[in-house]
Amino acid sequence: MLLLIQYASDDFTKKLKKLGFKQSMSGKGDCWDNAVAESFFGSLKTELIHNKKYATIAQARRDIFDYVEVFYNRVRLHSTLGYMSPEEYERNYKISAAA
Repeated sequence: MLLLIQYASDDFTKKLKKLGFKQSMSGKGDCWDNAVAESFFGSLKTELIHNKKYATIAQARRDIFDYVEVFYNRVRLHSTLGYMSPEEYERNYKISAAA
Protein backbone atom coordinates (compact mmCIF):
# COMPACT_ATOMS: atom_id res chain seq x y z
CA MET A 1 0.00 0.00 0.00
CA LEU A 2 2.89 2.33 0.71
CA LEU A 3 4.03 2.26 -2.93
CA LEU A 4 0.55 3.04 -4.23
CA ILE A 5 0.33 6.05 -1.94
CA GLN A 6 3.82 7.16 -2.93
CA TYR A 7 3.12 6.98 -6.68
CA ALA A 8 -0.27 8.63 -6.31
CA SER A 9 0.98 11.51 -4.16
CA ASP A 10 0.45 15.08 -5.28
CA ASP A 11 4.19 15.84 -5.18
CA PHE A 12 5.03 12.88 -7.37
CA THR A 13 2.29 13.51 -9.93
CA LYS A 14 3.19 17.22 -10.11
CA LYS A 15 6.85 16.33 -10.71
CA LEU A 16 5.89 13.96 -13.53
CA LYS A 17 3.69 16.60 -15.14
CA LYS A 18 6.45 19.23 -14.85
CA LEU A 19 8.88 16.86 -16.60
CA GLY A 20 6.39 16.19 -19.39
CA PHE A 21 5.45 12.63 -18.40
CA LYS A 22 1.93 11.22 -18.43
CA GLN A 23 1.29 9.01 -15.43
CA SER A 24 -0.33 5.65 -16.15
CA MET A 25 -2.41 4.32 -13.31
CA SER A 26 -5.71 2.51 -13.45
CA GLY A 27 -8.41 2.49 -10.86
CA LYS A 28 -8.18 0.70 -7.54
CA GLY A 29 -8.22 -3.06 -7.92
CA ASP A 30 -7.50 -3.03 -11.68
CA CYS A 31 -4.77 -5.60 -12.15
CA TRP A 32 -4.23 -5.09 -15.90
CA ASP A 33 -1.71 -2.23 -15.72
CA ASN A 34 1.30 -4.49 -15.33
CA ALA A 35 0.02 -7.59 -17.14
CA VAL A 36 2.26 -7.18 -20.20
CA ALA A 37 5.36 -6.40 -18.15
CA GLU A 38 4.68 -9.27 -15.76
CA SER A 39 4.19 -11.63 -18.70
CA PHE A 40 7.50 -10.53 -20.22
CA PHE A 41 9.46 -10.99 -16.99
CA GLY A 42 7.78 -14.35 -16.40
CA SER A 43 8.87 -15.48 -19.87
CA LEU A 44 12.38 -14.14 -19.35
CA LYS A 45 12.73 -15.99 -16.06
CA THR A 46 11.35 -19.33 -17.26
CA GLU A 47 12.85 -19.32 -20.77
CA LEU A 48 16.29 -17.92 -19.98
CA ILE A 49 17.27 -17.31 -16.38
CA HIS A 50 15.67 -20.17 -14.41
CA ASN A 51 18.40 -22.11 -12.54
CA LYS A 52 21.16 -20.27 -14.42
CA LYS A 53 24.17 -18.84 -12.59
CA TYR A 54 26.08 -15.96 -14.13
CA ALA A 55 29.76 -15.45 -13.33
CA THR A 56 29.57 -11.71 -14.11
CA ILE A 57 27.00 -8.97 -14.59
CA ALA A 58 28.38 -8.44 -18.11
CA GLN A 59 27.64 -12.07 -18.97
CA ALA A 60 24.07 -11.73 -17.69
CA ARG A 61 23.57 -8.49 -19.65
CA ARG A 62 24.78 -10.12 -22.90
CA ASP A 63 22.54 -13.11 -22.36
CA ILE A 64 19.49 -10.97 -21.61
CA PHE A 65 20.22 -8.64 -24.54
CA ASP A 66 20.41 -11.63 -26.91
CA TYR A 67 17.18 -13.04 -25.49
CA VAL A 68 15.28 -9.78 -25.95
CA GLU A 69 16.74 -8.48 -29.21
CA VAL A 70 17.38 -11.72 -31.06
CA PHE A 71 14.76 -14.16 -29.77
CA TYR A 72 11.90 -12.36 -27.97
CA ASN A 73 11.41 -9.51 -30.47
CA ARG A 74 12.20 -11.38 -33.69
CA VAL A 75 11.34 -15.05 -33.24
CA ARG A 76 9.08 -15.68 -30.24
CA LEU A 77 5.37 -15.69 -31.07
CA HIS A 78 3.09 -13.64 -28.81
CA SER A 79 -0.55 -14.56 -28.27
CA THR A 80 -1.51 -10.91 -27.68
CA LEU A 81 -0.14 -10.07 -31.14
CA GLY A 82 -2.07 -12.77 -32.97
CA TYR A 83 0.79 -15.26 -32.66
CA MET A 84 3.29 -13.03 -34.45
CA SER A 85 6.65 -11.80 -33.23
CA PRO A 86 6.78 -8.13 -32.21
CA GLU A 87 8.95 -7.41 -35.23
CA GLU A 88 6.45 -9.04 -37.62
CA TYR A 89 3.53 -7.29 -35.92
CA GLU A 90 5.21 -3.89 -36.22
CA ARG A 91 6.06 -4.51 -39.88
CA ASN A 92 2.45 -5.45 -40.64
CA TYR A 93 1.21 -2.41 -38.74
CA LYS A 94 3.43 -0.05 -40.72
CA ILE A 95 2.29 -1.59 -44.00
CA SER A 96 -1.39 -1.28 -43.09
CA ALA A 97 -0.93 2.27 -41.76
CA ALA A 98 0.75 3.34 -45.00
CA ALA A 99 -2.09 1.93 -47.13
